[in-house]
Amino acid sequence: MQGGNVTTPFGRRSVSLAHIRGQMRTAEINVGKSVDKWKVFRAACEARAALGVQDRALAVLNALLTFYPESELSEDRDLVVFPSNEQLSIRAHGIAGTTLRRHLAALVEAGLIQRKDSANGKRYARKGNAGTIEEAFGFSLAPLLARAEELAHLAQQIAAERRRFRATKEALSICRRDVRKLLTAAIEEGAARDWRGIEDMFVELIGRIPRTPTVADIEPILDEMQKLRDEIINRLEIQENSENMDINDVRNEHHIQNSNTESTNELEPSSGKELGAKLRPEIRPMREPVKAFPLEIVLQACPAIRDYGPNGAIGSWRDLLSAAVVVRSMLGVSPSAYEEARGILGAENAAAVMACILERAGHINSAGGYLRDLTRRAERGEFSLGPMLMALMRTSTGPRKASA
Repeated sequence: MQGGNVTTPFGRRSVSLAHIRGQMRTAEINVGKSVDKWKVFRAACEARAALGVQDRALAVLNALLTFYPESELSEDRDLVVFPSNEQLSIRAHGIAGTTLRRHLAALVEAGLIQRKDSANGKRYARKGNAGTIEEAFGFSLAPLLARAEELAHLAQQIAAERRRFRATKEALSICRRDVRKLLTAAIEEGAARDWRGIEDMFVELIGRIPRTPTVADIEPILDEMQKLRDEIINRLEIQENSENMDINDVRNEHHIQNSNTESTNELEPSSGKELGAKLRPEIRPMREPVKAFPLEIVLQACPAIRDYGPNGAIGSWRDLLSAAVVVRSMLGVSPSAYEEARGILGAENAAAVMACILERAGHINSAGGYLRDLTRRAERGEFSLGPMLMALMRTSTGPRKASA
C-alpha cells in the first residue's frame, strides 16, 4: 500500500499538519481500491474552484498523470511518478520552470499530490534484481486515489450549483424582459396608473445586479422582480376591468336613450350652434376619435409606415397603431412624449402623426421634440392633421400614381 509512512520534504520546504494528515489519509486506502485516473482528473477539474487551484496547475497535474503508465490508479501499484522538471515542462505545454514549481506547490497544498523526496531531493526510482521498481522518489498520486469519492461529490455539487445559477439567471432575464415590456406597453397605451414609480423601482432593482453575480446575489433580486411583475399585471387587470365596466355602462346608457321614444334628439333636431354651445372650451377637435382621417388617406400620404406593420403590411387601424409604436422607438421618441400626443390627439391621430414624421424623418432633427411641439400646438387649437397629410400627398409621387 502506497504512502504508508509519513515523509517530510527536502531542503527548506516546510511541512504542515495538513500535509501530515493528508499522508495519513492515503495510508488508509482500502486494499484493492482502484479508479480511472482520467475520471478522477475530470472531477478535480470540475471542483477546481472549491480546491483553490488554477487551470495551469491542472495542466501540470494532467502532465503528471501521463507519466503514470496505467489507465487506473490502483492501491496495489506504485503511485509515484518521477519526471524531471524539463520533461514535465514539455508535457505541460512548455510551462516555465518557476511557474512549474509554483503550480506543483499549489497541487501539494490542495492535497491532490504528495511529495516523496529522496535524501538529496532528486527524483528517481530504485529497481531490484528482477528489474521491477522497488522504491521511487518524486510525486505520489495516492491522494487522487484516496479522495476519488470526495472529488466526485464536489464535482456533482458544483455542477448542480452551476445549473441552479444558470436557471436562476435565465429566470431573472425573462422576468426582467417581461417587466420592461409590460411597463412600456402600459405607458405607451396610456394606462391610468403611477407607472413612473414602478419604473423607478425596476431601475433600482437592475442597478443592484453585480457585474459578476452569484446565485446568492440573483435570487433575492429575482424574487422582488417577480413581485413587481405581478403588481404590474394586477394593475393592468384592474384597469381593463374598469374599462370594461365603463364600456358596459355606456352601452346600457345608449340602450336606454334609444328606447326612449320621447327623446329630445328625435323630437327637436339640434343645430350646429346649439352643439357648439354645449362643447366645453377646453376640448379640442383633435381629441375626438371620430375626427381621425380615413386610414386609406393616411397610408396614401405616408406609404413608408407600411413596412413597419405586422408582416410588412397595414390593413387596419390596429396595424397602424402597432407600427407607430415601432417607429416611435426607432426614431428615439420617448414613451412619455408619445403618451402625451395620444392624450391630446387621440390614438389614431397620434399614430398618423408618427407616420407623417417618418415620411419627413430626413428633414427633422429631433423627432421627439417635433412631436411635443405639434402636441402643444394641437392643445392650443393651432395644429390640424389634414394640411400635413395633404402636403405629403402633394409631394409624394408614388401615392398620386397609385390613386390615378
